Amino acid sequence: MGLSKKLIMKEGARIGHLTFCKDIDLVQLDESAGIGNLNWITGYPSGGPASGHFGHETARRPELVMGPQSFITNRHYIDCTERIHIGAFGTVAGFASQLLTHSVNLEKCRQESAPIIIDAYCFVSTNCVLLGGSALPDYSVLAAKSLLNREFTDSYFLYGGVPAKPIKAMPDTTEYFRRTSGYII
Repeated sequence: MGLSKKLIMKEGARIGHLTFCKDIDLVQLDESAGIGNLNWITGYPSGGPASGHFGHETARRPELVMGPQSFITNRHYIDCTERIHIGAFGTVAGFASQLLTHSVNLEKCRQESAPIIIDAYCFVSTNCVLLGGSALPDYSVLAAKSLLNREFTDSYFLYGGVPAKPIKAMPDTTEYFRRTSGYII
């Protein structure tokens, strides 16, 4: 674990080997939440250097907040220039996914950021890209190699594609959505 301004790890939370974290204000892992090995977690801290980056975004919150029993597996790139929230029992699975909260607004010629929300009991499959301003609602799955670039609101759906769109409804009896332990056997 590198440097962040504040780290909160509740009972049973864990961070794996060679996970690097710097330039964000808060990393918070609720009960039994975890981050696997070899993850790269960075951002642009609030009150950063006087270069003008994000100075127009006075309410920006560079942080990673993970709910109880949530998990990020191994080898992901996570940009927390703005807040990333992963709800209870949410999983960023596989490897090589990118969560990117900032981008360049070409019309205004400046960098801008927006939060990413992964709600409770969501499953983000391997090698996905989630952009700032995107949201995956409770009890949802994002298919492998998908691009999530907007906010969805319908729960119990499989979303997928480039860009992601609703693919099919998922039954509320899906065992992943009903589990009581974050660990999947």
